[in-house]
Amino acid sequence: MTDLLARLGATEPWILWLLPLALLPLARSALRRTSVAAVAAAPADPLSAWLGRALTLAGILAIAGLIVALAGPYRTGARIERLGIGAQVSLLIDRSGSMNETFAGRQPSGAEESKAAASRRLLADFVGARGHDLFAVTAFSTAPMLVMPMTDRHDAVRAAIAAIDRPGLDYTNIGRGLGMALSQFGVDVGASRVLLLVSDGAAVIDPRIQDQLRAAVARIRPNLYWLFLRTKGSPGIADRPAGEDTPQAAPERHLDLFFKSLGVPYRAFEAEGAAAVEAAIRQIEALERDPIPYVEERPRRDLTGLAAALAALGLAVLVLAKLVEADLADAPAETATEAAGAAPRRAA
Repeated sequence: MTDLLARLGATEPWILWLLPLALLPLARSALRRTSVAAVAAAPADPLSAWLGRALTLAGILAIAGLIVALAGPYRTGARIERLGIGAQVSLLIDRSGSMNETFAGRQPSGAEESKAAASRRLLADFVGARGHDLFAVTAFSTAPMLVMPMTDRHDAVRAAIAAIDRPGLDYTNIGRGLGMALSQFGVDVGASRVLLLVSDGAAVIDPRIQDQLRAAVARIRPNLYWLFLRTKGSPGIADRPAGEDTPQAAPERHLDLFFKSLGVPYRAFEAEGAAAVEAAIRQIEALERDPIPYVEERPRRDLTGLAAALAALGLAVLVLAKLVEADLADAPAETATEAAGAAPRRAA
């Protein structure tokens, strides 16, 4: 009760100083008074006593309701902490030139879909599948680009994903992209943190950048997923090169080894088509089902209508009482009698 009163307010609080006027019905009744020779001689009438109290309360309610309605009452908003199922998800999307090709390694034609278009479509379905997920979107090619910071506004996130539709560049600077994606995680609220990399290839990460990434991953402790959009006929993540096994010869394999060395939960998915991408995203969604605290924002509620309705109720009761007091049923008969008596006088 105390908390409820603390959340009440008014846009014109000075009008509330007029509230003592609501006590006027206690001092004087709005009904017609009738003289009685001896009140003690009349029998006890509890019904009339209760009706009198009810009409007095109706008068108080009418005046108080009008004053409060004029003051513009409202209930302030609130931030309520709740617990749901979700995660903080940082999406890192490859925008290199090869993403403009199909999974078959050619430019799309007709109904064919590029890897970039397929990933945008499926990631848009992924966003909003659970109401309490938070998302950030980062794109990378030659340089990383922050598209959307961490937010729970899923419509904005889907719009940000759809906006990544410009042709990509040739170079893949995945190290700087990972650094920016990791920086999107906000304050630790006890929720699961997910870094989802969507890429069709890899590149050599400078050893100094690797050290920086190791430090960031050790501090944030995200669950790491790599959705590898493999072009048909290209080497897989686990394929060893025929010659020397170096990061330059097999960048995807060595990126996978680097991820495995970070000491955080990590899983790679190889997808060679849109259906495989969709299946991988569904697996990731099923894996990340930890509780996440979130804040529910309740907006301010205007109470002017409620106060006006209470005032109208009090006024309606008073008007009904006055109509009963007026005895309108006998008024036409009295008027007719007076008119009949006046006719002979006019004739005389």
